[in-house]
Amino acid sequence: MDKNFLEGAALILGASSGFGEATALELAASGMDIIGVHLDRKGTMPNVERIIAAIEKKGRRALFFNLNAASAEKRKEVLDKLELEGMTVRVLLHSLAFGSLKPLIAETAKKAISQSQMEMTIDVMANSLVYWTQDLVQRKCFDRGGRIFCLTSAGGSRVWPSYGAVSAAKSAIECHVRQLALELGPHEISVNSIRAGVTDTPALRKIPGNEEMIRLAKEKNPWGRLTTPEDVAGVISLLSHPKAKWVTGNVIGVDGGEFIVD
Repeated sequence: MDKNFLEGAALILGASSGFGEATALELAASGMDIIGVHLDRKGTMPNVERIIAAIEKKGRRALFFNLNAASAEKRKEVLDKLELEGMTVRVLLHSLAFGSLKPLIAETAKKAISQSQMEMTIDVMANSLVYWTQDLVQRKCFDRGGRIFCLTSAGGSRVWPSYGAVSAAKSAIECHVRQLALELGPHEISVNSIRAGVTDTPALRKIPGNEEMIRLAKEKNPWGRLTTPEDVAGVISLLSHPKAKWVTGNVIGVDGGEFIVD
């Protein structure tokens, strides 16, 4: 297969690290321009600049926005710019990892997750996928025959201390994927969630007990290692191929068989 088998633009929400970064570089190598949305402070901007340079070195366009992807106002800002530039989206990747890791139950209200924290977590990590998709379709900015991907995890069906709100968000986004697959069928847009195995990303390192999570994953994974962002990016690139259009509405495990081992 020709490495440059894709065309058009990919919009990546959460493009500056982890799965978003790896997918941006992979899709650029496969022939796509990259529209990146990220939220970074001054200290991490050099990494964003490195990603942009790597995309441009592959001969592709890199249009990046440093803003809050969960904000309706900022979403409008991005889409207004795309319309001004005459750009449409063929691939959308939702890779936003920002939420509360407080437990649901604690001795005091201050130590337990609050209603606002719960709602923020589910809104950012799940519901925002729907809002971006709605606006892209309503503005006619989504190419017919396009692809939508989001990141889920084993946490969508399994438990881990302090992961309750994120687990709820993962379950919610899997539900959104099924419904979007149904409603976007007439637009010939395929929608899938990628259930990545345990991957050593900045987001994972924020989870309490992540060292134990990493140890257990390595121990039970048939390949004897963690999933990498590049493993996931490669699958997203393959599923973005025109011949993969009939794969939709699924939770696709990309974990080397980790999930099936008790």
